[in-house]
Amino acid sequence: MLSLPPSVRIYLARGSTDMRRGINGLYALARDVLAVDPFSGHLFGFANRRRDTIKILVWDRSGFVLYTKRLERGTFTWPATEGEAKVEMTSRELTALLEGLDASSGTWRKRYERIPVVAAC
Repeated sequence: MLSLPPSVRIYLARGSTDMRRGINGLYALARDVLAVDPFSGHLFGFANRRRDTIKILVWDRSGFVLYTKRLERGTFTWPATEGEAKVEMTSRELTALLEGLDASSGTWRKRYERIPVVAAC
């Protein structure tokens, strides 16, 4: 589980984002589209069209950090495109999203899990 103080907010951009964007491109989206100061220390989440890759941008007082997670199988539950440009969530909800919980139905989505191979002696 993510351990974030309650003062840190988490914003997800509705819809899809071009995952070729790096820190500068996502910084611009956070500033212009989500209308939040990227230097605030809050987390900004973006997903691709297939919903199998997400990027999270955060300012850590000395520079931007970009976290990326790509699923080998399955998709993330992501907010639909209608409505406001951003969705705010708690760290608990973000952890559930990253782990595969579909909050709308309360079910776990299937995920790829590599099973280690034990060599026979």
